[in-house]
Amino acid sequence: MTEITENPVRLPPSIERFVVAWGEMGEVWGVNRSVSQIHALLYASERPLPAEEIAELLRLARSNVSNSLKELLGWSLIRRVSVLGDRRDFYEVEADIFEMVRRIAEGRKKREIDPAIAALRHCVEAAEGDGRVSAEAQRRFRAMLAVTEGAARNLDEVLALPTPVLQKLLKMGGVVARLARLVSGGRSGRAQGAG
Repeated sequence: MTEITENPVRLPPSIERFVVAWGEMGEVWGVNRSVSQIHALLYASERPLPAEEIAELLRLARSNVSNSLKELLGWSLIRRVSVLGDRRDFYEVEADIFEMVRRIAEGRKKREIDPAIAALRHCVEAAEGDGRVSAEAQRRFRAMLAVTEGAARNLDEVLALPTPVLQKLLKMGGVVARLARLVSGGRSGRAQGAG
């Protein structure tokens, strides 16, 4: 339920558009819209904000803000800070974009990829001892596990890189993909798989 005040404080239009867009993107990624909007508001804010002000600026129920802040704290995307002379809790965002992306990727890996790997390992083990599971199904399970484990290892390696290295890698753009194509004889992965 959204709380609407009689004279709501308005955000600058560009920040309001950013908050709305980040909320919509969050929903696409499976994150609650309010959580994403609060994260966006804190990212755009030059100072820490108390929960009451967040609720007022975004016109959200205080309970919704409280639950959303807990979720953001759990992802380590924000931190609780104190302000001299004020007993309330204030919140500020991790403003380093590379650190923020790293934390999101680590959190998603822990919540999504790691459990998928555990489930696939269990399926592979169970299939190997079950004569009713065809050799082809077993091969497919092992292939899916190998690809998922490989992707997880690569993600861990990228996330472990220092920020300056990540920045250089990002600036390289498609150079890495073009290099990989050259090394593989100039064919794309799809063309190789089809042949």
